[in-house]
Amino acid sequence: QVQLVESGGGSVRSGGSLRLSCAASSRYYCMGWLRRAPGKEREGVVSIDNDGRVEYVNSVSDRFTISKDNAKQTLYLEMNNLIPEDTAMYYCAASLLTPCGLTVLNGRGPYNYRGQGTQVTVSS
Repeated sequence: QVQLVESGGGSVRSGGSLRLSCAASSRYYCMGWLRRAPGKEREGVVSIDNDGRVEYVNSVSDRFTISKDNAKQTLYLEMNNLIPEDTAMYYCAASLLTPCGLTVLNGRGPYNYRGQGTQVTVSS
């Protein structure tokens, strides 16, 4: 059973930083983070595959950094210079599909998994 448990969300002011963590029940080829902002569709934020290939959504590419600790089966998202537009529920995600990327990770099929989410709120 795939289990993804997020932690590390919170409330910060613009320009602040947060680090999200995701404890996974196993290693998955394609993992990453999704987010859903109020009134918007869910979007892929960043994906990473087992070979370390990464894809970021343009709006965060110079501010967010994904990393993973394979020994701990934990995924991280370092978020810097946060802006109010980053306010959203953030979900750790995994996909058994290839090739890994934001579109695949954000899919809604039976081979895609998500955690319960952690809230990030950025005030101006």
